Amino acid sequence: MSADPTADSRFLAYLLRHNPAAVGVTLDESGWVGVDALLAAMARHGRPLSPDALDALVAGGDKRRFELRDGRIRAAQGHSIPVDLRLEPQAPPPVLYHGTVERFLPGILAHGLRPGRRTHVHLSADVESAVTVGARRGEPVVLRVDAAGMHGDGHAFYRAANGVWLTAHVPPQWIVSPEVGDTRLMSTHGGATRSAPDAAGGEWIVWRQDDNGNRFVVARRASRVEAEALAGEMEARGHKQTYWAAPAS
Repeated sequence: MSADPTADSRFLAYLLRHNPAAVGVTLDESGWVGVDALLAAMARHGRPLSPDALDALVAGGDKRRFELRDGRIRAAQGHSIPVDLRLEPQAPPPVLYHGTVERFLPGILAHGLRPGRRTHVHLSADVESAVTVGARRGEPVVLRVDAAGMHGDGHAFYRAANGVWLTAHVPPQWIVSPEVGDTRLMSTHGGATRSAPDAAGGEWIVWRQDDNGNRFVVARRASRVEAEALAGEMEARGHKQTYWAAPAS
């Protein structure tokens, strides 16, 4: 086994997700490369890794970053280079989760979740995994995504081999916070996205109701004006859901 498996795993992920040319290898269109060719290239570039160490990296840990098949290896997801993982669209669970930190919330609530340099937005099937993802950048905030609503509206979802759910973009209207009084899913510290209450009238909530009559909290705002402006913006986007603003208490 390598003296530093964590460093080896990160370097392998860098090669297979972002820059295989760093050691002079090329991935096929689905992200695969031959194990023998990869290990030989790594050794030539001063990063030797034995076959046994590679097997341990693939099998070990709970991130399941890599897939091994027929003498080839690839990253399960997370690519910034164009690859076609050849995943079939699947119906997602009703709710998926995204781990982030508070400083990114204004952009997320305005524009939704976007893949950035990667090919897809990554979503977790459970809160615990999303907390782990968010904690990589600081104090984690977990957002809940109405995956069933998105899927019903025509958005495609894919499930990677390691269980991570992938989609091209999560528009802001599908990002929902917990019901009033239940903020544990929004933040590990209970409601990190809340604004300071309006001194005159208290906090206001923007609600969304889907076609089945289910109600979700979209956002919280410090004043009625802010809440009604956001609800009006959501309504103007032409989606089937109904949006309105109401006092928090």
